[in-house]
Order: sequence, then C-alpha cells, then structure tokens
Amino acid sequence: MDAPLAGLLVADLTQNVAGPTCTQILGDMGAEVVKVERPGRGDDARAWAPPYWGEESATFMSINRNKRSLAVDMKQSEGRVVLERLIARADVLVQSLRSGVVEELGLGWERANAINPRLVYCSVTAFGTEGPLKDRPGYDPLMQALGGIMSVNGHPGQPPARVPVSLVDMGTGMWAAIAILGALRERDRTGRGANVTTALYETALAWSVFQMNQYFGTGEVPQPQGSGTAMICPYEAFPTRDAWVMIAAGSDALFAKACDALGRANLPRDPRFADNPARVAHRAELFDAFSAVTRPLTSADVLDRLQKAGVPCAPLLTLDRVAADPQTEASGMLVSAKHPRLPDYRTVGLPIRWDGERPGVSRVPPLLGEHTAEVLAELGYDQAAVKELASRHVIQL
Repeated sequence: MDAPLAGLLVADLTQNVAGPTCTQILGDMGAEVVKVERPGRGDDARAWAPPYWGEESATFMSINRNKRSLAVDMKQSEGRVVLERLIARADVLVQSLRSGVVEELGLGWERANAINPRLVYCSVTAFGTEGPLKDRPGYDPLMQALGGIMSVNGHPGQPPARVPVSLVDMGTGMWAAIAILGALRERDRTGRGANVTTALYETALAWSVFQMNQYFGTGEVPQPQGSGTAMICPYEAFPTRDAWVMIAAGSDALFAKACDALGRANLPRDPRFADNPARVAHRAELFDAFSAVTRPLTSADVLDRLQKAGVPCAPLLTLDRVAADPQTEASGMLVSAKHPRLPDYRTVGLPIRWDGERPGVSRVPPLLGEHTAEVLAELGYDQAAVKELASRHVIQL
C-alpha cells in the first residue's frame, strides 16, 4: 500500500525533541517534511553531543529522519517570505518556538490561516496557552519534576531520579501527531484547517493517571516503587545469583503458578498472600519470601522455571543485548538504510505496520541546509534568486 500520509506537505518549525518526534512520525508515515532551521546553528539538538555518530550528533539523528533541511533566517523579511510561500503550499505546520516568538515573526495561527485556510497548525508548547506558567520555557526533566513523575520514580529513600528516556518530550510529540491526524480527518469533512495545541506539562499529567487516581481515591500521596508498581504484587525485579529478573504475576492464578515453579506452593495459602490486595499490603514480606528462593539460583534457572510454568518474566537486558536479541531482529524495528556518510547506519523504526509493512527510511537525517536550494526551487525561486539570498545570509546552502 502507499504510505498513509503520502502527498501531504509538512512545514516543520521545531527543534529539540518533542516537535521533531512529531514530524518524524509524520515523515515515517509518508508525509514530505521540510525542517526549517536557523543558518549556522540549526536545531539545538545538532549540538547535543557527544556521543557523535561519525561527525553528527547521535541524538539529533534519532528523531530527524525522513525530513529535508531548509536553512533560512526567519528574522529577515525575505526569510519570512520564503516561509509564507512554504505555508501557502503546506498541509500541516508544526512549530515549537518559545512562547510569543512565532507571533513576533508574524507567523502565528491567524496569519498562517489567512495565508492557507486549509492548514492544520500545531503548536508544541511547554505549558499550553493558559495559566501562570504559560510563557515559561520547558524541558523534559522540568516536566518530570513539575508533573510528579520524578516523585514516584526510583527507589524509596534514594535521591530523585529522572526517567532516562525523554518520555514527556516524545509523548508530547506522539500526542501532537495524533491531534494532527484528527485535524486532517476533520479537514477532509469540512475543508477547513485547525489550530491544534499540545503541551509538555499536560503530557506529564497524562502519564501520571494511575498515580493521580490513586491519590484521588485514597488521599495518600504515591511514593516511589522501585521496579514495581503500587497495585500489583509480585510485579517487580527479584535478585538471582548473577543478575535480576522481572516477574510479573498479574493475577492470583499466575501467582500460584509462580509459587509452584519456585518450590513455594504453600505461599498462596498464607492469608497475607491469598489474593492481590493482600499481597500488595504485605509486599515486603512477599519480596523476602521470593528472594530467598531466587537469590541462590542463576537468572537462567529462574527464568526457565517460570517460563515453563507460563509465568510472565524477563531478564533485565542492557541495550547491546537488546540490539542483538532474536526478538528484536524478528520485529524488524531496527531499520537500516543507505547513508552517504555512515555505512553502518540503522535506527529504531516506527512501531507500526500497514499490511505487514513497516515504514523505512526514505531520507537519512539531513545536514543543516542540505536541501535549501532544492526546496526553494520548488517554491518558485530560480537559481539566481537562490544565490542572491545566500549572498545576503538569508539562507544557508
């Protein structure tokens, strides 16, 4: 089948993580994404290194495939003309500029809608458009702190720990992509564009729905759970002789199977462990009882016993082992592509298939301004005009 978003043009005025995650999703689904960057510096994430991959930031490369780079100075009037031409042709514009900046540039929703009434205009913000913090900038760790995620992460009594993946940034990018798809579907029905807003802070709140509902229901403030969770037990990592293993016995039946597999068939008859609410109330005692069995055994032995009994369990793998795992290979999630500078280039693909096919990499992450001349030609600039703009530093080739 054709890529779902083939034929759509996306003007990408984003940087860092959240906005680029959104536009990469759209690009993976077939949209033509033009990444608009500042001459000289480009996206701040280009400088988020080391680690480098070759001479490029590995972080930047993670979330900027399937895009073309247009380097243009938006502060110059001629640069804004370039952007207005792009907006006039685009189906979607995604921007994550600091609060108020896009309006100062004359490229806010009202102006963009006047240029192109069919445009879906998406703003990826820190705190949304209302409230006392609406004008503040925001980054993933700040949102994990402000949104309560860090308060429940890590182990009790230990220093606060940020979830090391950028789950707020990437989650906001995902919500933005979902919202854009909804707005495009509505445009199919009405012919009109839409003004869509997402916010990092709101994503942090959305990710805390379990803990927030626990607080609403009990009045008790949720606390860190280590590798476990507050409402299921056993559902955490247990020590073995050589490593840790994750055991997820999410029902009474699975708990009984786990106990049989570990030689503790008597535990389900103990009133403290008779059902899940009782086990949650006596989590520490159950952890000690299981650990007494698992600690002398190898992780391979524990996993083999549990897997044969049909109990969900897993080893704790480092990323080198994840990359080499047969399941990872079978999934097709590690996507390779021809790269002009990196012969070993591969990346983590989109976790979606259409008719059994996962989107590939049609464009590797671009160098700054790599496609400036190409995009300007499509916008109606001839070669002489492109050279003139470059000579006045309006664009970077």
